[in-house]
Amino acid sequence: MNVVEALRLPGIEESLSRVEVTLREATTGLDPFLSEVASHLVRAGGKRLRPALVVASAQACAGMGGVSDDVLQGAVAVELVHLGSLYHDDVMDEAPSRRGVESANTRWGNLVAILAGDFLLARASEIAASLGTEVAALLARTIGQLCEGEVGQLRYAFDTSRSEDAYLASIGGKTASLMSTAARVGGITSGAERHIIDALTDFGYSIGMAFQIWDDVRDLVSTPDDLGKPAGHDMVEGTYTLPVLRAMQVPGIGEDLTALLGVPLDPPARDKARDLVLSTEAISSSIATGRTWADRAADALEPLRANSAAPAHIDTLAAVGHRLLDELCA
Repeated sequence: MNVVEALRLPGIEESLSRVEVTLREATTGLDPFLSEVASHLVRAGGKRLRPALVVASAQACAGMGGVSDDVLQGAVAVELVHLGSLYHDDVMDEAPSRRGVESANTRWGNLVAILAGDFLLARASEIAASLGTEVAALLARTIGQLCEGEVGQLRYAFDTSRSEDAYLASIGGKTASLMSTAARVGGITSGAERHIIDALTDFGYSIGMAFQIWDDVRDLVSTPDDLGKPAGHDMVEGTYTLPVLRAMQVPGIGEDLTALLGVPLDPPARDKARDLVLSTEAISSSIATGRTWADRAADALEPLRANSAAPAHIDTLAAVGHRLLDELCA
């Protein structure tokens, strides 16, 4: 399921098409080589979840009419932060590919990939500054939160003693913070009242938490064709997500799983570890935790209902988290 399918919002595809054009313009610099590298992942496509959240949040405030240029610029700035972080992530992970194409670090080397990521963050900051000091400060703070979340994940790589609190703090920084910012930027650029902007911020954070738990469960239950990589890949990289952490606490099975983890896994060990996780209730309990965040997201939208020009739109937004998690139970 992609974000447009989950949101089912009238006009969002048209808005995202406009975002796409602006993204290509924003990744063009004076140096042709840097422009080629910086636009590499833009050309590869993607779900554009974060720009969609900007647009959807703005529409929730202003109705289903046209999306302003400020909203589109905010959507582009948020996506540039996301893209810049992906360039850096691929260097740290030594990833050979991203979105079905050769990664920038594999094609051009780590130094070029890092500089391209820095360029995208700089362009995001430039666009944010044009939208006012609040948006500029918000994006700067979010970049710091992304770094903190990523450091939290690296700190616990291959660590079987990682706690659930450490996991939640990490995904709060590396995923939920930017989605919270996306929703907040949508509110700010649409001219919403302050209590509405704050409600959208809470909504975005909770949806981000639900989304990351959904993604982490997918890594274990989906097929390699759906994932574009072998199932259980997070464990291979030493990232022990919520289902794995909970499976390690199950008497008997947990000891066997813990004995496998803590080191890089070859394919047979990966498949055995995945089977152990799937033999427990860890998947269903993780989905239940994701639903708790989805409920919080829906509840956060209540302040928007009183004076909303698009109540059906808010209903759709409120259901997004559960629609994603329902997919795991199909």
